[in-house]
Amino acid sequence: MPSFSLLPKDEKFFDLLVESSQNMQIAATKLTELMVDYTNVEKKVEDIKSVEHVGDDLIHDIMRRLHRTFVTPIDREDIALLGERIDDVVDAIEEAARYMLDFGVKAPTDSAVEMARLISSSADELTKAVRMLNRGASKFAEILPVTVEIHRLENEADQVASKALGDLFSGGTEPLEVLKWREIYGTLELAADQAEGAATVLEGIVLKNA
Repeated sequence: MPSFSLLPKDEKFFDLLVESSQNMQIAATKLTELMVDYTNVEKKVEDIKSVEHVGDDLIHDIMRRLHRTFVTPIDREDIALLGERIDDVVDAIEEAARYMLDFGVKAPTDSAVEMARLISSSADELTKAVRMLNRGASKFAEILPVTVEIHRLENEADQVASKALGDLFSGGTEPLEVLKWREIYGTLELAADQAEGAATVLEGIVLKNA
């Protein structure tokens, strides 16, 4: 028998999660724009930093609301974890962009461009899945094909990163450049991993409400 409560559930959490995921999309799009058109780098990195600040405000809003809300539409732990994973994607995107500037990178590699595009695709899919939470528990199963695609994109990003790192260490690259790109690739890979982590949280929500 489904549980019920006489207390109203605060559905604002879904809106905040959608806002967070849309903010993540913006960050991912700006990262791709940085990699594809590597001009005005300082301004573009600063723009990504501003998006990251918006993400911080949104996750803080989610956490504050969780502390004062008695009844939530889904488990409060899942709301918190999903919000954190989305915020982690934005943090990793901002860090990768900042490394490009701080390390004095002259131009992105093809692998970096490809990884940025995969991260952007993951952000698009994740936002699509988060929006589906508003459809109600009876429709949650429709989220699963989207999470499968996010897993696929993360696996592809891993393969790109692995090949890129292999090329770095195969010889012919100056040691300092190896160190720079190892950090950048690792952070880009982290962004894809965190998107997959958010997908895993969504899968858990689907299972709990099946």
